Amino acid sequence: MNSISRSWLCATCRRKASTTLASRISRYSTETGSRHDRPLRMAVVGSGPAGFYTAYRVMSKVPKTKVDMFEALPVPYGLVRFGVAPDHPEVKNCQEKFEEVASSPDFTFIGNVAIGNAGGHFDGCTIPLASMMHHYDAVVFAYGASKDKKLGIPGESELKGIYSAREFVGWYNGLPEYANLAPDLTRGDEAVIIGQGNVALDVARMLLENVDVLRKSDITQAAIETLSKSRVRRVHVVGRRGPMQAAFTIKEIRELMKLHGVGFHDIDMSLIPDEISKLPRARRRLMEVMVKGSTARVDEAAKSWSLDFCLSPTEFLGRADGCVDSTVFERTTLTSPFDPSSSVVGTGEKLTIPSSVIFRSIGYKSVPLPGFDEAGISFNDRKGIIDNDGMGRVLRSKGDESNAQREAEHLPGLYCAGWVKRGPTGVIASTMEDAFSTGDAIASDWNSGAPFLKGDSSSGWEALRAGVEHGKCRVIHWGDWQRIDQAERQRGLLLGKEREKFTSAAEMLSVADAK
Repeated sequence: MNSISRSWLCATCRRKASTTLASRISRYSTETGSRHDRPLRMAVVGSGPAGFYTAYRVMSKVPKTKVDMFEALPVPYGLVRFGVAPDHPEVKNCQEKFEEVASSPDFTFIGNVAIGNAGGHFDGCTIPLASMMHHYDAVVFAYGASKDKKLGIPGESELKGIYSAREFVGWYNGLPEYANLAPDLTRGDEAVIIGQGNVALDVARMLLENVDVLRKSDITQAAIETLSKSRVRRVHVVGRRGPMQAAFTIKEIRELMKLHGVGFHDIDMSLIPDEISKLPRARRRLMEVMVKGSTARVDEAAKSWSLDFCLSPTEFLGRADGCVDSTVFERTTLTSPFDPSSSVVGTGEKLTIPSSVIFRSIGYKSVPLPGFDEAGISFNDRKGIIDNDGMGRVLRSKGDESNAQREAEHLPGLYCAGWVKRGPTGVIASTMEDAFSTGDAIASDWNSGAPFLKGDSSSGWEALRAGVEHGKCRVIHWGDWQRIDQAERQRGLLLGKEREKFTSAAEMLSVADAK
């Protein structure tokens, strides 16, 4: 993996190398007169919905803004490409807006280039955060959540057949990091999904849907082959709380209820309020769908699924060959069953469910980038977010270690958007709203003369690219991505689908280099 080393940083960066970044960014410029004689130059780290929507908002509010968008992978769109379920193509329509942003002469896409580190799953380029910050007025962190939360129970790390939902979703969507996951769905007929959010229901639907239906989507051929051989016929979607506290939304559960030939096991009606009609609309609709159930009868269906409430996993049990065999749960009780925010307590009663394959779907989390400490960026490890003021302005904590009261202040020119700002919750529409709020904050700060980063901010990518080229990295620009996109679509035509994705960075780079 290539990176921008100190030996070939630009001359200005080398002169500044001995100065810590945290102290450097405090010496910002406040001269508003000269500011408006030149465009705002902004770097965006991450090319998913949060990054594109933030760029769009700022470019629409601050004329002539120059945006350089950095993406660690050779291809753009982040969660839209690698997280949205393949049978939900309508959700990906936002790409049209992103293409509009990318078509601007003031926008530059810089793919196959990571900031701080490249994640270890492709042979890309790396630019230190310190170097980037010296060449922009503003840097927006919109790189999403690349890790997942763990249960921390016995057997989780030792037994085979336990996967995170993030891994599984990335695998069937063609994320290079998980191209070789090869989940084994042939060990038995019962699968357990721990967690009851929308991602958990996506996983359940992929396991239960007719493979011939999925063939028409942009799911990878490797996933089709694996799902075609699957022996899974019974899926448990398990949660610690009850239906009134469930995190999934109406669209996802309704789709599962309508799957052809798939039955839904009745839920425990004691967890459903007697007068559903008096509930708020969103919660009422969820209860009505769960009570009504599926169109297929369980005793006649080839496959079935259930929402198993009030169960908390305590241990995974395995077979002699090291594969998971079952999951031990503790039954829980709700302190207030019909309160959406009810807490739960364990009862001590145990239940074991056969589990030939297990998917952990209890949430994603973001991690700090290398260089955050040096920049004085406050990252909340518990919440998995960059500390910010709610509008996306990145915060730094002031005070020494003995001072319990730390005063937070905005780090000039640094912003965040999306999951790394608010946590891994919500859908693309809520990410758009969140990104717009960050974009509004940037525009407001710029137009009001608030302090930004100080340095050679007129150069941006032009100052950094020499270092990347010196390291002989292959940088992907928008025209390169368009060649990759076209090649994927042509592969898809041969299979009767919209596209067949490349699942390795090497393949993507090879296509980009083809003449």
